[in-house]
Amino acid sequence: MQHSQLPTFGLALTLAATMFVTSCKNDDDQLENGNLQEIAIKDYSVNPSLVKTLTGFDGVKITTLISSDDRLEGSPEFVYGAQPDGAGLMKDPNSDGFLMITNHEILQAVSRVYLDKNLKPKKGEYIVNGAGGMWRLCSATLATPQEHGFGPVFLTAGESGVESMIHAIDPLGSIGDRSRNDRTLPALGKCSAENAVPLPKNAYPGKTVIFVGEDESNPANSMGQVNLYLGQTPGDLNNGELYMLRRSDLNVTETDMEVGKSYDIEFVKYKDVKSSTGSQLVAQTIEQKAIQFARVEDLDYGKGSAANNRNLYFTSTGVSPDKTNPAPGLTMWGRVYKLEMDASNPLKGKITALIDGNENPGNSIVNPDNICVTENYVYIQEDGDSFYNANNHDGRIWQYDLRTKALKPMLEMNHRREDATFNAKYNTANSNKLSSWEYGAMVDISDLTGKPGTFIVNIHPHTWQDNKFLNADGSGLSSNKEGGQTVILTNVPR
Repeated sequence: MQHSQLPTFGLALTLAATMFVTSCKNDDDQLENGNLQEIAIKDYSVNPSLVKTLTGFDGVKITTLISSDDRLEGSPEFVYGAQPDGAGLMKDPNSDGFLMITNHEILQAVSRVYLDKNLKPKKGEYIVNGAGGMWRLCSATLATPQEHGFGPVFLTAGESGVESMIHAIDPLGSIGDRSRNDRTLPALGKCSAENAVPLPKNAYPGKTVIFVGEDESNPANSMGQVNLYLGQTPGDLNNGELYMLRRSDLNVTETDMEVGKSYDIEFVKYKDVKSSTGSQLVAQTIEQKAIQFARVEDLDYGKGSAANNRNLYFTSTGVSPDKTNPAPGLTMWGRVYKLEMDASNPLKGKITALIDGNENPGNSIVNPDNICVTENYVYIQEDGDSFYNANNHDGRIWQYDLRTKALKPMLEMNHRREDATFNAKYNTANSNKLSSWEYGAMVDISDLTGKPGTFIVNIHPHTWQDNKFLNADGSGLSSNKEGGQTVILTNVPR
């Protein structure tokens, strides 16, 4: 495949005054005549919410934003497709409303939904279809001039094996480009990536620092890695260097790191990234003794200060060969890690495992996938459809308090298994397994909307299937017919 040379995304953009928010990143306040707009949020979908709050979070309110059954007045043929995952919200430069940019994982597609000033969906379309996406598209980050010093650009990661790549998508681009396959970033390498997350511009001024999580755990293919791309100017996505994470003592085994204990780490440079295959890059991680994780999925950074921005949090989802026992050297139930980067050098720091589901198997976190970090909390979204034998709950979102280290379940999938009418629609697969639904991204939209504690959450209700959801992106490349949903949460602690 030929790759076109992508431009450097600098500050001198016509949209630099536009306001954005990206996958749990902070944003600028939305102003109208110098004051925050009042936004009236209510249920907008014809489908009920597929999640519920748990004890201790009664103040959190759930409203529906959009689901696959919804028909929008500006685009009655548009179907909000299966498996909405990575997402970002931004101010629409052509109205007083917003644009929501969303990956649809299994469709290999990206949708753009136009919202009015109260977040009501008005129109939808696909800016990337299955032909343009090429690989499953999981988490994503909407980089912005205000927060990251470059953009706007939607960094969406291919996750269909070690030869997958990361796309740089213009969130305001033409739908005529939806089949383009030349928007990848060779300098960020090839791997089965979950997300590409640039740090804010104040973390390391004058540089571009992007973390990439690799969702792999097969020794015959690749193991999970945390990679770091370092560019020497803001927005340079073409000319930087790619590095892999390793411990300073060269111990590669994940479970040799004890929960609560910190270890010195460094990032070591890959060679010949642009000309190497994914398999060749994998071989380098073994040669250089990179840490071998059990599926690194989502990553996010701390909020509130430049010092917090240099703290990266990520999940290791976990693996089990028989759904009962761990694989040697790897977490089974899943972990959440913290990387504390040196203030003057992003290639040095410390790593600490904050949480391991093995501390209370089946009752604590189960296969953590997406992650959302605020100033005081880490929100952890589960993907428990590995169906471990000892799992005791449906998919949850957990709240981890960075100050007290308290871990609490906040949200749970609402399967309504005793409701025959509900199950006839939302469980056409007739599955009774726990955690048959999973979460996509959780995005903090508080500052953009002017309503503190406001988030959107994406949901993959895999057992909700209908032929009318087929070919949602129009490419004809997927036979998936699942529905999807996005909900709004308000009153969430930050």
